[in-house]
Amino acid sequence: MTSLSPFDAAAILIVIAAALGYLNTRVFKLPSSVGLTVMGAVASLLVILVDQTLPGESLSAIVVGFLEGIDFHTTLMDGMLSFLLFAGALHVDWTEMRKGRWPILVLSTLGVLLSTAIVGSGFLLLSSMFGISVPPIWCFVFGALISPTDPVAVMGVLKRAAVPPTLQATVAGESLFNDGVGVVVFAILLSAASGAEALSFGHAATAFLQEAVGGAFLGLITGWVAFRAMRSIDDYNVEVMISLAVVMGGYSLAHWIHVSGPVAMAVAGLLIGNAGVARAMSDLTKDYLLKFWALIDEILNAVLFLLIGLEVIAIAPNPQMLLLGALVIPLVLLARTIAVSIPLIALRPILFLGPMARPILVWGGLRGGISVALALSLPESTTRTLILATTYVVVLFAVIVQGGSVGWLIQRMKANTSN
Repeated sequence: MTSLSPFDAAAILIVIAAALGYLNTRVFKLPSSVGLTVMGAVASLLVILVDQTLPGESLSAIVVGFLEGIDFHTTLMDGMLSFLLFAGALHVDWTEMRKGRWPILVLSTLGVLLSTAIVGSGFLLLSSMFGISVPPIWCFVFGALISPTDPVAVMGVLKRAAVPPTLQATVAGESLFNDGVGVVVFAILLSAASGAEALSFGHAATAFLQEAVGGAFLGLITGWVAFRAMRSIDDYNVEVMISLAVVMGGYSLAHWIHVSGPVAMAVAGLLIGNAGVARAMSDLTKDYLLKFWALIDEILNAVLFLLIGLEVIAIAPNPQMLLLGALVIPLVLLARTIAVSIPLIALRPILFLGPMARPILVWGGLRGGISVALALSLPESTTRTLILATTYVVVLFAVIVQGGSVGWLIQRMKANTSN
């Protein structure tokens, strides 16, 4: 097969996403993320079925070659993520988020660490029950990559369900920041697992502060510079370009100076989406800028969830791995429940988010493309194959089952509360 150029690959993905999106809107009427993931996975399974039914065919090899050419990890972590985080942060109400700042801070830091420890310990136990030898440090690497909730998936849930403003801002804020924290924890544990650096509290703390705090500081600087530039002019074309410059330039700069790009984009998006929209833009510019980023968000979301569905061919897990992944699902939900419940109970004297908070944070804490991308970045080994397959099963369950039912859950809780 002739190698595809990046433009060809992007064109194929956009065409498939548009066609499946149209089919979903006209026929299935599922939430976009759920519909595209399901149809992508079904298409992958059909390709595998064709190959098994007709041995002479090699559709799977063609699709795998196409996906490897895209490089899911690089495409998401070094490209799409910056746009998605910025677009999501633009719509988070800073005033409401400030009310939930303590739950956001605790859930996105201590919550991620607690979940990593619980999932890592449980995965070690489950894998040993299956007779699979996985070094303990690699179990905690898996715990780190599966613990942060995916802001892309979570923001999609919040768009469809009207929840109280402070709770909505808290859920959105946690999802925006805990992926940055999770990526840092993952990188620290992966360095230790690979033998690159010894794991020590001092090194881990220093790396965490550099990445997370440095990322927040960079986001403030780039967001403030953009805010000042936007406030000094009134030209929606230029102001939209400035927002693009923040995302692309800021994310590249974050990689260059070794700070967290996801955290930087979340902070910059919050600043421009609140102070920028309120004080630096005319109504016309605000309308153009928000609609531009809403469109970018929809397009990249469609491509991302389509890719998640198609990746089943590249992963090709065996039945034992699928069973282990199925058993890990309740483990991940248990870890999320504990990681959410302890901070909410401890912080209740400061801020009570209401009876809906815990169920929404637990069931609405979806795992998505970030977990898959991190798993795909692991070095080649049998452990990588196991972790990748398990991650994929958990992500599929989260996007399809949790993402497809969380709206119903919220409406049910609202009905019970009003009765």
